[in-house]
Amino acid sequence: MERIGIIGLGRMGSAIAQRMTAEGLAILGWTRSGRTVEGVKSVRDLETLVKDSDTLILSLFNDKAVADILDTLLALDLKGKQIIETSTVIPNLLKDRIEQIADKGATAVDAPISGGPELVLAGSCGVFIGGDETSAARARDSLTAISSRILHVGPLGSGLVMKVINNGMIQAYFAGLCDLMPLAKRAGLPLETALRILCGGPAGIPMVADRIAKVLGEDKEVGFAIKGAFKDNDVFQQVIESYGLSSPVLTNFGMMKSAAVEAGLLECDAAALINLAYDRGN
Repeated sequence: MERIGIIGLGRMGSAIAQRMTAEGLAILGWTRSGRTVEGVKSVRDLETLVKDSDTLILSLFNDKAVADILDTLLALDLKGKQIIETSTVIPNLLKDRIEQIADKGATAVDAPISGGPELVLAGSCGVFIGGDETSAARARDSLTAISSRILHVGPLGSGLVMKVINNGMIQAYFAGLCDLMPLAKRAGLPLETALRILCGGPAGIPMVADRIAKVLGEDKEVGFAIKGAFKDNDVFQQVIESYGLSSPVLTNFGMMKSAAVEAGLLECDAAALINLAYDRGN
């Protein structure tokens, strides 16, 4: 059985570790903060995790964290191991180090996850793998426990680009809602009515349909925090710009951050952005 080490035990890393453990895989966890997760065996240092793992799954918050961990890993014995980078970060972090990783006798893929921790725990998230065929096949075997929707989309780095396109469309939809909901408010159209009509027809998407209770403030549980959405938006725009392109709609989404900060909503579910926009119609 492939021994899997999870590096980073935040909300996503914890969900990955818990799901894989529940599926009977041999899982070890490690995080720089020393955080532990119930039901998941943890180790005190990264060196031990690497030594006792065949596959290393990175689930980290930002570019700096991923760069630091990758550079630390390159100083360790990686022969025969595979690095699966699931974090939402710029693809060059891995691409710029792939030759060094190969020189260490290891392989690597980028495999960003589409969907929050709740979808990971349910085994219904999406995973987009970028890398060569052999490495992608090995990664698929490791990740099957968290998803039945694992797609090898192209060469190294293309997994993150696919996530930019996929999740960027969700942000584009949210940006459109935030443009139009003030109109609903000003015309006396109840927010719930507008959303249920949208979500019941061809103009709706599951991401919003599943969050109506959150939009209305009836469900306070956070599936995906607003601060995470804006962090991802910054990464998405960097990736788009690295290919010499731009996305005005994603730029517009990013510009909503100041209003979210002012309203104290960064820790709330992304659904709160819709309610905030609706109130602008007063």
